[in-house]
Amino acid sequence: MTADFPNLTVVHHPLVQHKLTWLRSTDTNTDSFRNLLREVSQMLVYEATRDLPTELQTITTPITTMDSPVISGKKLCLVSILRAGNGMLDGILAVLPLARVGHIGLYRDPETLEPVEYYFKVPADIAERQVIVVDPMLATGNSAVAAIDRIKEAGCASIKLISLLAAPEGVANMLQHHPDVPIVTAALDSHLNEHGYIVPGLGDAGDRIFGTV
Repeated sequence: MTADFPNLTVVHHPLVQHKLTWLRSTDTNTDSFRNLLREVSQMLVYEATRDLPTELQTITTPITTMDSPVISGKKLCLVSILRAGNGMLDGILAVLPLARVGHIGLYRDPETLEPVEYYFKVPADIAERQVIVVDPMLATGNSAVAAIDRIKEAGCASIKLISLLAAPEGVANMLQHHPDVPIVTAALDSHLNEHGYIVPGLGDAGDRIFGTV
């Protein structure tokens, strides 16, 4: 957590920061960008799931019988904010292969910078699950706020957000509207420019993931 933003955790691990440097670079091609995003997403989800509850289960090792911890409590659901959120799913699902997956389609109106929803599909039992929302860029925060509004409307009370990068404006927006939702990111950047892009940022994450720059 940071002093200014108690809802925010920045992962300063050297491997995360090293890979983030190359995600930012214009010299990184589409294939490398996807692979790096997959790897960093795995590292961020380790932090986001740090407080998952566990319980002891009796197992037999090749040597003896023991009580060993396994994850307990509510099952997990990953919710991707389309389209860029899908670039994080593969890496996270490699760590959490049994998680269910939902999708929320939002695009940012270029004039108002407000989100417009065009798709919403989540598991029917999402209210019984812990939800991790994934979106590479927390810029204005409007899309994340709208997505979490919808998830809460579906009855879910346990929600976290993972973003590759965050701007102070987006974190503040989330803190205002959803102070109960922790955010995990690799970096808190300087500010938003006049077009609503994170500075220094890495450009449009969706364009770089799908090669539509």
